[in-house]
Order: sequence, then structure tokens, then C-alpha cells
Amino acid sequence: MKTLILAAIRCSLMFLVTGSLFSVQPAQAFTVTLQEMGLNVVANGTGAINLTGLSIPTHGSSVAAMQANLGDLAVAGGSQDVYRGLTGPSNFGIGGLFFASSSSGDAVTIFGNFMGDIRLFVPQGYVSGTALSDSATYNNASFFSLGVTPGTYVWSWGTGLPNQNFTLIIGGLGSPMAARQFLCLVSVYSAWLRCDAN
Repeated sequence: MKTLILAAIRCSLMFLVTGSLFSVQPAQAFTVTLQEMGLNVVANGTGAINLTGLSIPTHGSSVAAMQANLGDLAVAGGSQDVYRGLTGPSNFGIGGLFFASSSSGDAVTIFGNFMGDIRLFVPQGYVSGTALSDSATYNNASFFSLGVTPGTYVWSWGTGLPNQNFTLIIGGLGSPMAARQFLCLVSVYSAWLRCDAN
């Protein structure tokens, strides 16, 4: 029992320390995590985008959807400014077009193969470097049914300045904080098993 209590205290201290570290950091590059959660697939996007090095924008719009075989992921829809000048993968799987069951937040889209070109869509009037956040849920779906391939996909542009990239993480823990939470739970569970065995 004492081991379990010590493990819980260590985890509490780790959350306090890492939580304060993460709360003072500036906005990181825009990253979308795509995860299977129960019977659904959930996309969560957060971060900032530095538009330096991209083309003069045109205008467009999108709805929340994905098409893995064209590298298309629109986490949330709306009116958008459309940029060119990116490099990166043309797809993240073999899946066709699927519309999100629900979505919210900022209209950010990556399109890895838009008639042979890569396009980045941001909310219309977006100010470079401003924090963005969005989410979408695909009900009764899995990575298999959506035709997405787990892994990390990065589209980039410019000269390597901060936030000149868009990252898609399919599967995995998604963020350093999530990884720490997972390791903490493993630590508590291991301590509980040791206590139970004694």
C-alpha cells in the first residue's frame, strides 16, 4: 500500500511540474492528432501557423471531412484563405471521402494533392502566428474504415522558422503531456500490482 501511495504522490508532483511548464510556452506549430476513441475517430488540432514563405492567398471554403488518398483533412469547415508553396506527403492512406459527424473550432485544412499541388487553408482573415484550435468526430469509424495509415505526416514551407509546418499524427499518444499521463498511469498500476501481490 505504501508503494501505491508513493507512486500517486510522484504522479501528482509530475503533473504540477509539467503542467506549469506547458502553460508558459508560446503557441507551438499546428498539429492535428487523429485517434480512435471508443467506437469513433476523433481529430483534435491546436497550435499556430506562420504564413511567411507561402503564396499570396486566394479564397475558398471547406466542410469538415477527410480523404486520405488525396491527403485532405479539414478538421472544421468555414470560409478560408488558401495558400500554396508547401512540400510534404500527397496522402496519408487509401481512404475515400468521409464527412465528419460533428466539428467545431477554427477552419484549418491541409490538402496534400489538390490537382497535383499542396494547399493550406486557414480561417479567412487569419493573422499569422495566432493560436488555432479545432476538433471533429467521425462516429462509428475506425482507422481501417476511414482508410488512414497510422504515422506522422508533416507539410512544411519557408526557411524553417518556427511554426512553418502542419503536422498530422495518426494514432499514438499525440502529445508530450499525454505521454506523461500514460506513463504515470502505468506507474500507479504497476505499484498497485506489486501491492496486490504482497
